[in-house]
Amino acid sequence: MSGGEVAGILVAVFWAILVSFLALVLVRLAQTLKATTKMVAEVSEKAVPLLADASATVRSAHTQLARVDAIAADVQEVTANASALSSTVSSAFGGPLVKVAAFGYGVRRAIGKKGEPEPERTVVLGRTLPGARRGGPRNRRSKD
Repeated sequence: MSGGEVAGILVAVFWAILVSFLALVLVRLAQTLKATTKMVAEVSEKAVPLLADASATVRSAHTQLARVDAIAADVQEVTANASALSSTVSSAFGGPLVKVAAFGYGVRRAIGKKGEPEPERTVVLGRTLPGARRGGPRNRRSKD
């Protein structure tokens, strides 16, 4: 055997090893693709019912939101009616009630002061101060 024949045999052996390695890689790749295909099919089988359930849930939520919207509109109408009623009652009874309360306060004050003597007043620079404002320093704050 010559050197060329030995080199040819070595190249053939390396090619055989390389082809065997590539065949093994392709077999493993085929197994991986089969497993991936099987997993995708299982996910699809489970995902379709889940998506249908999610769609039904969204439809139900939409229906409930429509009901809540109707309720909120009714509450807004009731609130507007209550506000109108409150302003009507306030305008109808507010003025007379304030007048009656002021009259009652005036009568109580007049009856309460009927027997008391007139409090003495202090004259300061030509002005008369009520009794409660006399005594000055206890009502003033010092600026220290």
